[in-house]
Amino acid sequence: MTVLDGARERWVHMGGVELCVAELGDPRRPTVVLVHGYPDSKEVWSEVAARLAGRFHVVLYDVRGHGRSTAPSPLRGGFTLEKLTDDFLAVADAVSPDRPVHLVGHDWGSVQSWEFVTVKRTEGRVASFTSMSGPSLDHFGHWINKRLRRPTPRRVGQLLGQGAKSWYVYLLHTPVLPELAWRGPLGKRWPGILERVEKVPGGDYPTASLPSDAAHGAWLYRDNVRPRLRRPRADAYAHAPVQLITPLGDAFLSERLYDGLELWAPRLTRRTLPAKHWVPCTRPDRLADWITDFVTATEDGRSGAAAKGKYADRFGGQLVLVTGAGNGIGRATAFAFAEAGARVVAVDRDAEAATRTAELCRLIGAPAAWAETVDVSDAQAMEKLAARAAAEYGVVDVLVNNAGIGLSGSFFDTTPQDWQKVLDVNLWGVIHGCRLFGRQMAERGQGGHIVNTASAAAFQPSRALPAYATSKAAVLMLSECLRAELAGRGIGVTAICPGLVNTNITATAHFVGVDATEKKRRQQRTSRLYKRRNYPPEKVADAVLEAVVHNRAVVPVTPEARGAHLMSRFAPRLLRRLARVKPPL
Repeated sequence: MTVLDGARERWVHMGGVELCVAELGDPRRPTVVLVHGYPDSKEVWSEVAARLAGRFHVVLYDVRGHGRSTAPSPLRGGFTLEKLTDDFLAVADAVSPDRPVHLVGHDWGSVQSWEFVTVKRTEGRVASFTSMSGPSLDHFGHWINKRLRRPTPRRVGQLLGQGAKSWYVYLLHTPVLPELAWRGPLGKRWPGILERVEKVPGGDYPTASLPSDAAHGAWLYRDNVRPRLRRPRADAYAHAPVQLITPLGDAFLSERLYDGLELWAPRLTRRTLPAKHWVPCTRPDRLADWITDFVTATEDGRSGAAAKGKYADRFGGQLVLVTGAGNGIGRATAFAFAEAGARVVAVDRDAEAATRTAELCRLIGAPAAWAETVDVSDAQAMEKLAARAAAEYGVVDVLVNNAGIGLSGSFFDTTPQDWQKVLDVNLWGVIHGCRLFGRQMAERGQGGHIVNTASAAAFQPSRALPAYATSKAAVLMLSECLRAELAGRGIGVTAICPGLVNTNITATAHFVGVDATEKKRRQQRTSRLYKRRNYPPEKVADAVLEAVVHNRAVVPVTPEARGAHLMSRFAPRLLRRLARVKPPL
């Protein structure tokens, strides 16, 4: 039984076609209309619809010739954008006669929805539009013409790149063959292809109507693509706020296709997602959150306004948990995500510091921020935190295992208790975070990212830091292993390796083998050294966000860290010789 089995169903007649319409939620609330793509039916939206139904009146309909809606006769000329617009207006009038609807489209559902939101006769009927994986054919036509008129090497490359991605469009224009393929072997194998290539979970989607849906839907392309690309409309301006969600791993559409979209959609909010094409099935949580935020903002008169910080398009609304967030790199990282519009969980063993970080995150731009007090080395406390966070805030999208402590001194002066303490925090704290929050990400099945703070000491041996360097080297290797294991689940893993950064870790570092007076002197001297170096933690935070956006594996941050990393790869003997030098403490 699917989510839509419990939906209220009605039939809407338009131009000799019967459209099957399903409704969820309270009709008195704002109406969100979900339009599916090719070769789908409305069931592609099941998971998203279920998440939206608690807040909105959710409407789904099978596009003519798909699912349980009837096909036009004849098929040729029955799928023009003009007729699809007629269908949309008929559905909107039936389900929300007195209020404009919020439109959401995926793939060809987005292509036709661009028509709905840019033609004069729909003005006042569309309150907002969320587009994903489907451009306006008019905008696409102008995009092509601009590159043909001024064919710079970069623009030619963009044309060739999108041309290669559009291979299937050419095939769909061939007569008869697409219909034979879909009604034959391709229709039978399509669910397995989606599951294997796109990571679409198996289940009740796609439906049994897929072969006929795909065969009929070929006319969407035949009736519209060539005419519109040859003669794109000059007045294709959006008359409602637009939210553009771009899956960065889309095999069919280039990200560059949306360059300059602000010209056609002045009230534009951009979002990017590290996912493939079928995001309604693979990222329903993220889509539902973004749609909810955008619709709510529009209803409140904020025109879908979003956070304006760097990477707001990538992290807006996402849930980020940072350990060791009470100060230093952890606090700077929490602030950077807050500026990008993320919701932040600030975790630290110092309750007051965690609370202060959360408060500042809200002031900086986080739509929500919470403080949690926990010692990351405590397995039971971390388990309780993971359960509480999932129940109260949701599954974490980005986890930053940053909490750590410093320890300096010779190997023979380092006691078993010293080893236990530094490994408990620096290594086991990371293990607990990855194990608990990483498992939640994996079980959710919608990707995510884990960032583990290692150190330049992970690949730079030192006679003064045997325990600390060992703990950080272990974090680096753990990150590499996890990256390999979780890649197939869409979860990235990054090891951040800073060098000398001006934080208070030196003031709290433990120096073994010396008395209290000498320990204090060394702490003060090391702190002065780090302050003179004056590399701010905010630069490390920027590197963290960059690493997540670009899914980088190992990121040495400071110049000395990058130098040590290069030496560890190309001049390891020299690095080992330098390790013998006694530090001037």
